[in-house]
Amino acid sequence: MSAPAQRKASFGTNETMSNATSDNDGWLERYDRDHCDLTLPGLFRISAILVVIGMVGGLWLLPVPEEFREISPLLNWGSAFLMAAAVYYFIISLSLAIGLLPFLVGIAAFQLWLSTAGYSATKISLTLLVAGIVGIWLGNKPGARLSAVARDLQYMMIAPAWMLSVLYRRIGIPV
Repeated sequence: MSAPAQRKASFGTNETMSNATSDNDGWLERYDRDHCDLTLPGLFRISAILVVIGMVGGLWLLPVPEEFREISPLLNWGSAFLMAAAVYYFIISLSLAIGLLPFLVGIAAFQLWLSTAGYSATKISLTLLVAGIVGIWLGNKPGARLSAVARDLQYMMIAPAWMLSVLYRRIGIPV
């Protein structure tokens, strides 16, 4: 049987579900392994959240097609990114997804507030993003290079899931 046919045949089976679980564990374990000896773990964790909020804020400000506005005035690139993140979290772990929903809703609420407040959303989003990147660099492993910071930016949406998974494991909630 060809590889595509094998994948199609295994869709929805326990084998597929166990592969998804092992991928989830792989992402979280890899992130955990890469971040086990941080210089300033508290600064790193706060900075990872700032990067997420700043990046979503930047996406929130991008021009959107008229079709988005016809669907909903709240639909933009930032809200679409948050919806995709929610779907991704539900794919990797139901318990993490449920735990991260308030975080995602909080980011959306902050962006909605920021878009109606009298502050410059562009400046605030950019400031949060830059402060987060600097904080990740300072909080990273001793002697970390810019490549480590770049890798952390690639893992930007894994960081909140990883932080929640650490908390869940400490209090005994299965991930």
